Amino acid sequence: MMMKKRLMAVMSAAAVMAAALTGCGSSSQGGGQSGNGGAADVPAEPFGDTVKYDPAAAINDGKDISIELWEWGSDELFQQVIDGYCAIHPNVSIKLVNNPWEDYWTKLPLALDGSNGPALFNVHNSYHENLINYMAPLEIPLEDLEADFTGVEAHVIDGKVYYIDYGMMTGSVYYNKDMWEAAGLTEADIPKTWDEMREVAKKLTIKEGDKLIQAGLNFNDDFHQNYLLGLNYQLGENLFLEDGRTPNVTCDAMKQVMQMLVDMYKVDGVGSENFGEKGSDSFGQGQSAMVIQWGHYYNTLNTTWTDINFGVFEIPTFDGNPYAYNRYNGESTFGINKNAAADQQAVAQDFVKYFLANDEAQIAFNLAMSTFPAKKSLADSEEIMQNPSLSVLAEHIDHYIWPGPMPSTVETSLKTAGQDIFFNGVDIDTALNAAQENIIRDMKSSTFQSVEHLYKYAK
Repeated sequence: MMMKKRLMAVMSAAAVMAAALTGCGSSSQGGGQSGNGGAADVPAEPFGDTVKYDPAAAINDGKDISIELWEWGSDELFQQVIDGYCAIHPNVSIKLVNNPWEDYWTKLPLALDGSNGPALFNVHNSYHENLINYMAPLEIPLEDLEADFTGVEAHVIDGKVYYIDYGMMTGSVYYNKDMWEAAGLTEADIPKTWDEMREVAKKLTIKEGDKLIQAGLNFNDDFHQNYLLGLNYQLGENLFLEDGRTPNVTCDAMKQVMQMLVDMYKVDGVGSENFGEKGSDSFGQGQSAMVIQWGHYYNTLNTTWTDINFGVFEIPTFDGNPYAYNRYNGESTFGINKNAAADQQAVAQDFVKYFLANDEAQIAFNLAMSTFPAKKSLADSEEIMQNPSLSVLAEHIDHYIWPGPMPSTVETSLKTAGQDIFFNGVDIDTALNAAQENIIRDMKSSTFQSVEHLYKYAK
């Protein structure tokens, strides 16, 4: 689960894109309220691709109405979209309510269970099971959503869609350009395969005797997210068996990936489990030359580790022709409260359509979150291609898999397995068998069903 790590990084990206959003020029800050929208250029014609928004259509028969939108930490980004919508509909007032991530998932279900919950709320698919029973399905035709957005079919429940992805996030390799140059490497040395990656990592490693000074590759704390829960696809194995519920973490592919990680540290010596608690921090502190991180890390580097001269390249593969490059996770659109008053739900439905049709808003959200647009028409937009963490994904974005909103035990159990292998001397088979048993036990009460079979190139 990646959301919490990147929330503090979105504000500067949101500010950059604020002027581009269709909407009013003034906005209140997080927790504020937008009503008349202020002075703005209001679009006169319908806009969007298949999902179109008509700004001339009256909302609530022109009568004043107020709703709330709950979110957990991107105030300016959300406020710009609210202001744009309210500039078109000055009779609508949308109050933005910020709840800290730690409190959001406790407060929101309680609020939705009553009659006074927010009409609109931000969704993260890792909490799908906590929210879905409170959500109203989108009123936009399914075929229109599928025409405009990638991955919609994975969100269909009994013929209805309650939210979709506006963006897709996955892992890429971040490398220190200064270390790269010091090692005599050029862009021609960017590895395409894992064998090449290991050789490059060796060249980037610096030791004084047996003491590691600079790690060529550091995967501490997140090997389970960026390696074990993704590279299995490169070797042709899904995370779940055909029933969509039984984990597949004891397969040969998972063992091969785990063995490669062990060998990179224990045989190649390009890093160490004791070289910093987190690989992401070690890279930002200038101690490690390469890390694999998800898209949020691009914003983290630009806001927290500003001294690092870094580049990005696509994750290597084992043979250059993978079944899939890795998994991805989606950033979700808003949820609509089925227990809200009918007139509030109508405004919420209209707001979601406005958001999906608005290309400027889609670009702003994807840049802020460093996600690749799910909106097909924006895949090669100039703004997206200028972001290296996104442009490296463009060629193969259709070769990334979303397994569905996996229960957290899948990640935590594999993290424990890796820790047992590296720190406690547990052999790979024993550790992965324990992870498999733990996931099965924890998922007994879960309704999760893998959507890997919906992958475009599924076997």
